Amino acid sequence: MHRRTFIAATLTTWAIAIAIASGQAAQDPKPVMAEDVFKNVQVLRGIPADQFMGTMGFFSAATGLNCTDCHVDESGGNWAKYADDNALKQMARKMVTMVTTINKTNFGGRQVVTCNTCHRGTRRPNVMPSLVTLYGTPPPEEPGEPFGQAPGQPRADEILDKYLAAIGGAQRAASLTSLSAKGSYMGYDDADKSVVELAAKSSGQRMTVVHTLSGDSITTYDGRAAWIAAPETEKPVPLLPLTGQEVDGIKLETELLFPARIKQALANWRVGVPTSIDDREVRLVQGTTARGAVATLCFDAESGLLVRLVRYSDSPVGRILSQTDYSDYRDVSGVKVPFRWTVTWLGGRSHYEWTEMHANVAIDAAKFAQPSSSWRPR
Repeated sequence: MHRRTFIAATLTTWAIAIAIASGQAAQDPKPVMAEDVFKNVQVLRGIPADQFMGTMGFFSAATGLNCTDCHVDESGGNWAKYADDNALKQMARKMVTMVTTINKTNFGGRQVVTCNTCHRGTRRPNVMPSLVTLYGTPPPEEPGEPFGQAPGQPRADEILDKYLAAIGGAQRAASLTSLSAKGSYMGYDDADKSVVELAAKSSGQRMTVVHTLSGDSITTYDGRAAWIAAPETEKPVPLLPLTGQEVDGIKLETELLFPARIKQALANWRVGVPTSIDDREVRLVQGTTARGAVATLCFDAESGLLVRLVRYSDSPVGRILSQTDYSDYRDVSGVKVPFRWTVTWLGGRSHYEWTEMHANVAIDAAKFAQPSSSWRPR
């Protein structure tokens, strides 16, 4: 199995998991640390295993390399071989140490310089200016960078109120207590679509299952903790709890499924300068999660509907970025719900197309329990 497919499959599952949290305050479960799961971890010790995997995606995006480009060739079908050393891994450790030292020495420890600062998607940083870039049309700025309230822009409440009105009104949104959906899933490098199922409650509980040929990839949130269980072909550990700012992302995306209390989903709301996505003007509304992560909601200026969510969580090497695009809004019990989701992250892109969605149905609480770590193919 191609190793970039592994990053895609693994981080896709995490991107789905980001969409499954609750607003209930509870003590985080003890995280599984990187050195407890993976062998020969030297520089990136002391961080949760899910954040460790996120840093692998950051390295991949910054350098334009995939898993087997950086690790030994034999790692293509053997998780244990990822622990083997080679020249690239040794250089990567030096670079992480170098970047950390630069930030501590020059920026008071703030993460100003990262791998992406120099590499910009290439294996070897280019030390010569590009005349094509200099005189060409600059690429559009992507939403997601932190900003303050822009002068002359409306308050966040006004844009959020327009969104609630666009989906059917706050009262109807508040009437949603559960969602049950079924559709198709197409992961990065997948040759065929897979069946995907969703079950969620407005309390924040959620379960997502992607039925792959290798077995079921299951993500659950029970109202306090979240886990991922997936086939051995997709990730090296059978059961992984999510931690920290990723849980904040989970909480936010769950509340977007049940948006009646969207104004309470984030703190320090602010509105930025309008921009465009696919040649349509969008209004940018940004907020901060409980653990300090930044999320940017992009609303179509004309329709008022949410078209994109951009969020990131921090890591020792840089921001672990993810983006979800929403489209094909349809009526579900009087509330407009997006039936197409495109999730893009540092390691790939996945598409979800819901063919059926039902509101206010009874859902067995057992669906949200911790999944079994002993997965079996379907």
